Amino acid sequence: MQGGRIAVVGGSIAGCAAALALGRAGAEEITVYERASGRMAERGVGVAVHNDRYAELEAAGYIDASVPWARIVHNRFYVRDDTAAHDPRGREVAVMPFPFRTYNWGSLWQDLRRRAPATVDFRTGTAIETVEVTPEGAAVHTAGRTEHHDVLIGADGYRSTVRAALYADIRPEYAGYLAWRGAYPVSRLPDADLFPEDEGAYVLFEGGHLVVYRIPDETGGHRVNWVLYATPPPGLDQGMHTPTSVPPGTAGDALRDRLAHICAESLPPFWAGLVQETTPAELLLQPIYDFTAPHYAVDRALLVGDAATVARPHTGAGAVKALQDITLLETSLTSATTWSEGLAAYDAGRAPVGQAMVGLGRRLGQALVTGTPNWRTFDQTALETWWKEATGAGGFGGRQLKR
Repeated sequence: MQGGRIAVVGGSIAGCAAALALGRAGAEEITVYERASGRMAERGVGVAVHNDRYAELEAAGYIDASVPWARIVHNRFYVRDDTAAHDPRGREVAVMPFPFRTYNWGSLWQDLRRRAPATVDFRTGTAIETVEVTPEGAAVHTAGRTEHHDVLIGADGYRSTVRAALYADIRPEYAGYLAWRGAYPVSRLPDADLFPEDEGAYVLFEGGHLVVYRIPDETGGHRVNWVLYATPPPGLDQGMHTPTSVPPGTAGDALRDRLAHICAESLPPFWAGLVQETTPAELLLQPIYDFTAPHYAVDRALLVGDAATVARPHTGAGAVKALQDITLLETSLTSATTWSEGLAAYDAGRAPVGQAMVGLGRRLGQALVTGTPNWRTFDQTALETWWKEATGAGGFGGRQLKR
């Protein structure tokens, strides 16, 4: 592996982690192509990492212990119950252990970017037009320029150019619902004492749910981070069958009205107020997709993170899976004697995990959004039984990393 010339398409968390892994594996020339030219560190949404998965990734060197984080110990499940209006949070259905650490996406990215080898050529504002892959190498075409590499890594997200070159007929499938998301300083949260720092919350309603937890900010404090899953009104998701996103501040009136309607009709007052504290500029929408590539490596190209598999966010393992991909990539390359051997080992270790996580995401999507039960009949025992059935063989928070 020593002296290889590697191209990484995509410079977010997966791409920066890939550059770090490739440097450790002995690659001599690493080029990272990133189409965005703005400050990626300003993406301040939340990332949750299960404590066990953190321990694995910290030991492997992909989450540094110095990155600011917040702790979740318990998760409380609430439903709106207008007959018990004494608690603005609604009726507490159940409380369950929830051993997670939460991060600011921008802080995780910044740390990985900082620790990438100084010799890595990061090219921001560089869009990839096409790529070509053969058993001997890969060519990357940008505006007016073509470069040849020993290996090509697709870390360019769910709309991956690299995946499209390997599997032209495989596209993310729209799940039929959206996630409204927001994050803002905790100082703006009314009655913050009703939401303890070390707790998360699931607020359950017919046809969706709200997830809330704190994440660190950039100044030593915290931000309120929330995600609400629900179906849009008929016709408002036209065009979302083709992978797309709705960046902060661009949601139309109809989608904001849908969120306001859910707050008024389905959420207890405290949680409705928490969501409505979000300004239009802080509100973003994420159509929910899922898919997985049948193989993570083809010839001299491989896929990592969302370019390889998108599992619905209900799994609580998006960033974890991407960093696990990179961890096994490093192990596969450093233990192999040829590129073909290393890429085959990576594919064998990670493609089955992608398939399992997509299956888990679909089960949880059915349980939490498209086929919700009558939450008002639930108590602690019923919720625990339902959760066990929904998570099936496990994997919530990410599967154990096998190296």
